[in-house]
Amino acid sequence: MSLVAIIGGTGLTKLENLEITHKEMVNTPYGVPSGPLTFGKICGLDVVFLARHGYRHTIPPHMVNYRANLWALKEAGASKIIAIAAVGGITSEMKPEAIVIPDQIIDYTYGRSQTFFENDLSFVTHIDFSYPYNDSLRQILLKSAEQLNYDAVNGAVYAATQGPRLETAAEINRLDHDGCDIVGMTGMPEAALARELELEYAACALVVNWAAGRNGGNEISLSEMEKCLEAGMARVRGLLEIALPMICHA
Repeated sequence: MSLVAIIGGTGLTKLENLEITHKEMVNTPYGVPSGPLTFGKICGLDVVFLARHGYRHTIPPHMVNYRANLWALKEAGASKIIAIAAVGGITSEMKPEAIVIPDQIIDYTYGRSQTFFENDLSFVTHIDFSYPYNDSLRQILLKSAEQLNYDAVNGAVYAATQGPRLETAAEINRLDHDGCDIVGMTGMPEAALARELELEYAACALVVNWAAGRNGGNEISLSEMEKCLEAGMARVRGLLEIALPMICHA
C-alpha cells in the first residue's frame, strides 16, 4: 500500500474529510515548498496533502516552487499524486462545473524552473513525456466519478499558461486552434517534474468558468467563478473519497 499525495489548487486549500495526524515543514535542495506537508487519513487510508498556492492561497501560479513541492512529496514517501486544478473551459463540452480528467497538455509557460536535470550531470537526461498523465490513475478517477453519477469528461488537452492574469479572447482562440480544451496556470512544470521523479501523476480539473470570449462575449465574472468553485470542489472531495481506496490498493 503506497502513500498517496494530493495537491490542492484554487478552491482546495484543505481537505475537510482529512483526519490530520501531523504537519511537517520541510526544506529541500530547491528551497521550501508552498507550505507544510499535512499528513493524515481519509477513510482510514494514509495520505499527504499540500496546498499548491499555500494554505492561505497567497502564492500566484508563476511563483509556485514546483520543484520543492514535488521533491518534498517524493521524500515524504509518496509514489502517486492526484493534482486538483481549477480551469477555464474552451471547447463546448468543457462547461462550468464539469469535472475533467485530462490526458494531454501543451505548455505555454516561460521563466519557470522546468527540470531537476540541470547541474553536475554525468550525462544529459531526457524523459519520455509523450503521455504526461498516468493512465491507471486516470481510469480510477473516471471510475470513481461514474460511481457517483458524475458526468466526468474523459480526456482533454490542458493548456498551461503563465498567469497570473486571465487570457485574452484572442489568446483563447489561439489555444482552441492549437487543439486545447481547457486552460489553467499550474499544470506545468508540475506534471513534467513528477515524471522526472518517477511519480505516478494524474490531474482532476474542475471547470470554473468559460474561458475569455466563450460566454457570448461577456466578461468573466469572478463572483460566478467563486460560486462554481465552492460547489464543484465539494464534488471533487467526494470523488477523492471513492478514488483513494482504489489508488492505495492498485
